[in-house]
Amino acid sequence: MRRFSASTELAPPSDAPRRDWQTIRSLLPYLATYKGRVALALTCLVGAKVANLGVPIVMKRIVDGLASMQHLTALGRAEHEPAIVLAGGIALLVVAYAVVRLSTSAFTELREILFSKVTESAVRELALKVFRHLHSLSLRFHLERQTGGMSRDIERGTRGIQQLISYSLYSILPTLVEVGLVLGFFIVKYEAYYAVVALIALVVYIAFTVKVTEWRTHFRRTMNELDSRANSRAIDSLLNYETVKYFGNEEWEAKRYDENLKRYRAAAIKSQNSLSLLNFGQQTIIGTGLVFILWRATSGVMAGRLTLGDLVLINTFMLQLYIPLNFLGVVYRELKQALTDMDRMFTLLGAAREIPDAPGAASLAVRGAELSLERVSFAYEPSRQILHDVSFTIAAGTTTAVVGASGAGKSTLARLLFRFYDLDRTAGGAIRIDGQDIRDVKQETLRAAIGIVPQDTVLFNDTIYYNIAYGRPSATREEVVAAARAAHIHDFIEGLPKGYDTPVGERGLKLSGGEKQRVAIARTLLKDPPILVFDEATSALDSRSERAIQAELDQIARGRTTLVIAHRLSTVVHAHQIIVMDHGRIVERGTHAELVRAGGHFAQMWALQQQQAAREAPLADPAIVNGSAR
Repeated sequence: MRRFSASTELAPPSDAPRRDWQTIRSLLPYLATYKGRVALALTCLVGAKVANLGVPIVMKRIVDGLASMQHLTALGRAEHEPAIVLAGGIALLVVAYAVVRLSTSAFTELREILFSKVTESAVRELALKVFRHLHSLSLRFHLERQTGGMSRDIERGTRGIQQLISYSLYSILPTLVEVGLVLGFFIVKYEAYYAVVALIALVVYIAFTVKVTEWRTHFRRTMNELDSRANSRAIDSLLNYETVKYFGNEEWEAKRYDENLKRYRAAAIKSQNSLSLLNFGQQTIIGTGLVFILWRATSGVMAGRLTLGDLVLINTFMLQLYIPLNFLGVVYRELKQALTDMDRMFTLLGAAREIPDAPGAASLAVRGAELSLERVSFAYEPSRQILHDVSFTIAAGTTTAVVGASGAGKSTLARLLFRFYDLDRTAGGAIRIDGQDIRDVKQETLRAAIGIVPQDTVLFNDTIYYNIAYGRPSATREEVVAAARAAHIHDFIEGLPKGYDTPVGERGLKLSGGEKQRVAIARTLLKDPPILVFDEATSALDSRSERAIQAELDQIARGRTTLVIAHRLSTVVHAHQIIVMDHGRIVERGTHAELVRAGGHFAQMWALQQQQAAREAPLADPAIVNGSAR
């Protein structure tokens, strides 16, 4: 038996977190586009730190000059020439101090100006790539995931990129550069003791921060998962607002939502407690290192080896190191959180396409639009076969109806035609348009050639005009209005206060079922495809609306290759060919008259539906009973 094999499916992306370096490496190509700006920004970064190094050096000279001036004053020589020269030198040093500080600020701001375009461009490019990739994934992928959770993953991921780039360039790299400059200055100008103690404190601080932050990371990951789950449940509940109201389950939904919030709260409390532990440990390490260094410097001043300016210089350098280093702990935690957030987004981006275009796939060349299914077998899951060896041909410009009970596999045919799922090539079956296997053509051109009016028309939360124009976004307003006229909805739209600019609401809930179906018809007419699919297009409507819309569907199907998937047999009596399916197999085929005369499955279904229509007739509109439509 030929079947769609589950083993041929590409495995879904693993939910296991990737290593941080893998996440960073995935980001680098998006930054490489702006190599020049990155190089200039790094140059400004080094310039800012060199200028910042000069600030305490100039201050040391000012302090030493003031100490000398104070000494001369004590000796009564403040009026002598050396004292006047010294005072002038101090004044110049104060000006130099201001210039150096201003240079630090100028280089820092220039760095941010240069790199802002890099950051925002990388975020935009990556977010757009993820969005496009999600649209390229199969229907199976989206059915297995919750849209609300994916939305939050993308949102946090893009924010994580901004944080990673910002903290790396504005905090980590500047701090590392400054550490190197200060340690080198200590060794050259003073003694290695200061550099060794400072380095030991830095290493212990960083090791402690990394170790504890790694331990804390799983709290953040848990918080993300619970946040996504709570958000998904909230969106799902709000999207099903009417169902919630029908069954009076507002409190039930609130309770389900609150269960996730409680778990999120517990994870957040654990995260905060571990953060307090980390902060206290960091301050202990910093304080210990500072005590050892200042004790040595103070002893040097008392022994006459160092001046007061040297003590001020050493203390200022240590503060310049430890203040940003203290912030570096916060930055590292934020970076770990950002990498965790980015990981989920890159996992989405790394999800393999289940149904890619074949290498060298050509565009679909539509001539007469003949559609044929050849020995098609399919299963969503290996244990549940849906279609069994289905074969039929729809001649160009004709209408074929596929009927049968629910679960017969009718709607699966439409999904296969649009390549939401693919047939297993090893099974031998195929779907062809004008002789071309649809697996060998570009999906974009395949779907451009097919229009569908589905059973459940879901509209975008936008205007009526937008939803009709969605069939062909490049269409002019005159073409959109013409499509609305052809679908017999123009007069209704014009009667609305805002006309075509009327919002339809979430999923089109502000429109009735018949109005939504007419919008769907107008949208399909605007697309103007050679092949049409009507998938139970009128089954959710009342008899009056069904008859009116059915007439419109029959009209737009003329001259087009049309596949009608129907449950109500009265809607397909004029089809050129009717395929009767039962449990995924074709059991009968022929015209309406031939199938009724045959007395098989179709005749039995026809008789049952006629009896039901007769029972409903006294409640129906006389004009509808008599077969006419208003």
